[in-house]
Amino acid sequence: MNMNTDFQQYAYIPLKQFSNRVWRTYEGGALIDKWKKDSPEVDGSMPEEWIMSTVTARGKGRPENEGLSMVQTPSGTYSLKELVASNKELYLGKALADKFGTTGVLIKMLDSKERLTIQVHPDKDYAKTMLDSAFGKTESWYVLNKREINGEKSVIYMGFKEGVTREQWEILFKNQDIEGMLDCLHKIEVNPGDAYMIYGGVPHAIGSGCFLMEVQEPTDYTMRVEKVTPAGLTISDELIHQGVGEQNMLDCFHYDGCSYEEALKRWKVSPKTIDSSDKHTLNTIFNESHTDCFGLSELDLTVNGEHSLKANGSFFVAVIYYGEGTIISGGKEYSFAQGDEIFFSAAIEEVVFKSKIASKILLCYPPK
Repeated sequence: MNMNTDFQQYAYIPLKQFSNRVWRTYEGGALIDKWKKDSPEVDGSMPEEWIMSTVTARGKGRPENEGLSMVQTPSGTYSLKELVASNKELYLGKALADKFGTTGVLIKMLDSKERLTIQVHPDKDYAKTMLDSAFGKTESWYVLNKREINGEKSVIYMGFKEGVTREQWEILFKNQDIEGMLDCLHKIEVNPGDAYMIYGGVPHAIGSGCFLMEVQEPTDYTMRVEKVTPAGLTISDELIHQGVGEQNMLDCFHYDGCSYEEALKRWKVSPKTIDSSDKHTLNTIFNESHTDCFGLSELDLTVNGEHSLKANGSFFVAVIYYGEGTIISGGKEYSFAQGDEIFFSAAIEEVVFKSKIASKILLCYPPK
């Protein structure tokens, strides 16, 4: 049997990912270790776990394939990218294979010990014009946990306040007036269960002590306006403006400020229950009413709970936030436990999750 047909048979089984930590310009990661039950729990320069990624991370001098997810198969370890390439329709589903030819989504677990730099991501138009990319970087945050760092509460900064102009923003940037820039953004305290949409063009920064799942368009394009991180790391010009230059970088921001109340109305999302029984609750968090770029749902199972998910024509990814139990798929049983990240190809017709103990499973979906 040649390797390609070998690869195709793996589209019919759940595929577990190996840990996939990624270097970033900020410190964190201890809460990822805690979630993964790894010890010691350490804050360092690998504060993100990339899940089912077929894209590489951007960063000078980093390993060539950093960010690419590796998965377990019965005959060894392969990158998800090469498995998908062997039969896009089988792995991704026909519509996605035809439209994008890639998963179309990137999922991350992110844990910040320090505040991240103030940044913005391109919307689709800007990405196409300035970066020759079919994808911008609209993203979403689902807060899973928090911790106080040096007595500071967990917050996010998001969206311009009313009246902030491009001219004003450019002066603050040129002077590297960080406090002045932060003061232009809404500061929002966060708690586990909070959910936010971060559309391309909206300025934002994650504060210290936030552990969240980020589901986003599959690029690593980030425009930054701080030339030195809060911890004192100098950021290269390439990571500031992604090669487009400072003036074009400033054009990436949407200067349409609003009040605090309006900011919450625009970007905060309330999860909604779509299905429940005494054994399970299925909530939708991000869906097509917010974006067509990706979806996120959450399945809560009680002790000995059970829920069946039927195929919907595309792949999905299950991230086990806590709990353990079994997955029944194609007449076979597979185990799941806290920290697992599992890819289910479009070829799989039904998946049943059965929990031994109370479990929370985050279900991530590709673009519509």
